[in-house]
Amino acid sequence: MLFEFDNSYARELEGFYVPMEGAKAPSPSMLSFNGKLAVELGLDAALLDSPEGARIFSGSEVPLGAHPLAMAYAGHQFGGFSPQLGDGRALLLGELIDTNGQRRDLHLKGSGRTPFSRGGDGKAVVGPVLREYLIGEAMHALGVPTTRALAAVATGEDVMREGPQPGAVLARIASSHLRVGTFQFFAARGETDKVKQLADYAIARHYPELASTSAPYLGLLRAVMAAQAKLIAKWMGLGFVHGVMNTDNMTISGETIDYGPCAFIDAHNPKAVFSSIDQFGRYAYMSQPAIANWNLARLAECLLGLINEDEDEALRIATNTLAEFMPTYEAEWLAVMRAKLGLSTSDTGDKALIEKLLSAMFTGRADFTQTFRSLATGGDARALFTAEPEGFDNWQAAYEKRLFSEPLSAQERSAKMVVGNPVYIPRNHLVEEALSAAAEGDMVPFRTLLNVLENPFKARTGYERYAAPAPADFGPYRTFCGT
Repeated sequence: MLFEFDNSYARELEGFYVPMEGAKAPSPSMLSFNGKLAVELGLDAALLDSPEGARIFSGSEVPLGAHPLAMAYAGHQFGGFSPQLGDGRALLLGELIDTNGQRRDLHLKGSGRTPFSRGGDGKAVVGPVLREYLIGEAMHALGVPTTRALAAVATGEDVMREGPQPGAVLARIASSHLRVGTFQFFAARGETDKVKQLADYAIARHYPELASTSAPYLGLLRAVMAAQAKLIAKWMGLGFVHGVMNTDNMTISGETIDYGPCAFIDAHNPKAVFSSIDQFGRYAYMSQPAIANWNLARLAECLLGLINEDEDEALRIATNTLAEFMPTYEAEWLAVMRAKLGLSTSDTGDKALIEKLLSAMFTGRADFTQTFRSLATGGDARALFTAEPEGFDNWQAAYEKRLFSEPLSAQERSAKMVVGNPVYIPRNHLVEEALSAAAEGDMVPFRTLLNVLENPFKARTGYERYAAPAPADFGPYRTFCGT
């Protein structure tokens, strides 16, 4: 048997999904297979990196024990509520228990139409599939909770977008695909019994310690808030812009999901927006913590009846609880940024010190990733400030003064900083280069970039271009959802 499935979602949440099989791909073939992840999942990598594996991961063949289904969910998209979204081009193939005893979803994206497709073809193309593969694996290597790619499969058919493009399917792994939007789907329909059923399932799957507490549903809200605060702080510490923080893209587990219009900033810009459809900057870089708070408020609305039977009291409790998010996030962000600067102690002036550096980076047009890496290795960080370097000088004086109160030696501090500040991130121009080549059938740039990103904290001779920001002629970068 290739897989040992244990499909709790299908077994315990009938009415939360539609049973569905993928479309038959005419000629599936493996584009990329994640053998290390397969081993972690307890799978036979050699057997699955094969034509049979390609058929399974394209959705063309249902393996023994699978229970493929399209999950129902709703969501706020750019602030507007859509009461029915769901897996319009995806299927939950089944659940696996990995070698650490953790339950993981095996999910196919681009596997064809479902009842939730809303007029779409349910397909995906090579570029967006490989983008999600590449960036998800990079985020994992960077220490960010994320969905991961197990396989990318070419389907052997063209999919019409602006023109014909080669079709593909992504097989991805996640702790679950429960979203804020999953709760919204049933709450919007007034199906409070299903909201409770879903909350109980989420607690059992992700936060089992809450089950025996006196207020498990308030505890669930707090746990998701804590997980998201930690996640967004990690995003911010890497200059990552998700690009489409809709409520259907916020997981209950605290993992990053859906890498459609995402990007990493080069020169620091707090207002950075890359998504072509984010015309008003709702999901700009510096807006991400506030948007996370807004999304969590939507989750709280779904849970009100479970938090307290008295509506006014439930609203009061939820409001007070949500007020904890921004202080929690700020504490997580400060921890991330202190580590990036090699600070092992806390000081009341640290927030101002960090913000002063970020402000100097913005006015000085300094590259986000290179600035922190240069500080970690003792490089010439000042040279990165191509405009108004005096801002860096002023910050550096304040930073050196702050270091007087640090117990770490310069060598210890540098060692701490090197493991927290990557050399390599998925530079936008390199991602586009790799994806363009892959769409033409050349996977070498993709494999090379993936290899670099799998070890982002160690500089490698001969790979200097992978650490450099985009050339001046790359121009303003725009991303697309790739649907």
